[in-house]
Amino acid sequence: MTGSVVDGEDVVQEAIVKAMEAAPTAGPIANPEGWLFRIAHHAALDFLRRRVREDARDANEDLDMIAAVSNPIEQRQIAAMSLRTLMRLPASQRSSVILSDVLGHSLQEICEIVDATVPAVKAALQRGRTRLRALAATADDAPVPVLAEPERTRLKTYIERFNAHDFDAVRAMLSDDVRLEIVNRVRLAGKKAVAPPYFSNYATRPHWRFAPGFVDRHPAALVYDADDPDQRLKYFVLLAWAGEQVVGIRDFVFARYAMDGAELAAM
Repeated sequence: MTGSVVDGEDVVQEAIVKAMEAAPTAGPIANPEGWLFRIAHHAALDFLRRRVREDARDANEDLDMIAAVSNPIEQRQIAAMSLRTLMRLPASQRSSVILSDVLGHSLQEICEIVDATVPAVKAALQRGRTRLRALAATADDAPVPVLAEPERTRLKTYIERFNAHDFDAVRAMLSDDVRLEIVNRVRLAGKKAVAPPYFSNYATRPHWRFAPGFVDRHPAALVYDADDPDQRLKYFVLLAWAGEQVVGIRDFVFARYAMDGAELAAM
C-alpha cells in the first residue's frame, strides 16, 4: 500500500499500537485477522493522506462496474509485480487488488476490511486489474536513483569508517541528539546512549560489511556477511542526515522480512 518496505514498517508498527489500544474495549472479536487487517488498512490510508499522495479524482469511483471473474494466472502475475507498479494505482484500487490477488481474501472479507460495498470493491478490482495489465505491457523506464556528490560522499565516508571499525570516527559523525531504532527491538536517543552499545555490538561482529546503495530509492547501507560465500544481501541500515551529521539510524537486523519485495540497488 505504501510502495516501500521502509514506510510499510512504519504503518505496521502504527497498526499494532492502534490494535493494542483498541483491544480492551473491542469486546469479542469473531475474525481477529480481518479486524487487524482493517486497522492496518486504515493506518495505511492515514499514512498516504499524510504524504498527500491521493488525488481527489480517484475518490469518485464508478460503483456500477462489475469485476471480471478472478483468473488464477492473472493473480500470480499481479502478486509478482513490483511495489512501484502497484503504487501507480489509486489507493482504493491498490488495496482491493492487494487484498484479493496478493493476499487471497474473499470479496466479502475485503468489504469488511476496507468498509466498502460489494459494488465498490468489484469496481476497484476491475479497474485495478485493467490498469495493471496496461502497465505490464509498458517498459519500466524508471531512472536509476542517484545521489548528489555531497550526499554520496558523506554516506561512503560513514561506511568506509564503519567497515574499518574506526568507531571513534563514526561517533564523531553523530549529532548529539541522534536517534537509534533497532527495528522491532529498541529505540534510543542521544549520542551518549546510542554510541556505546550500538557500535560495541558491531565491533564484536566483524563479519558484517556495509556497502552504499538504495532501498526503495532511499539511500542506505546494504549489509553483507563476509563469511557468506554467496555474498547475499542480508539486511540494511537507513541513515538520516542534517548537514554532515547523522541524526537518525534505523537498523533492520531484526526485521529482515523487510527485504521481501524491497527495491534494492547498489550504488
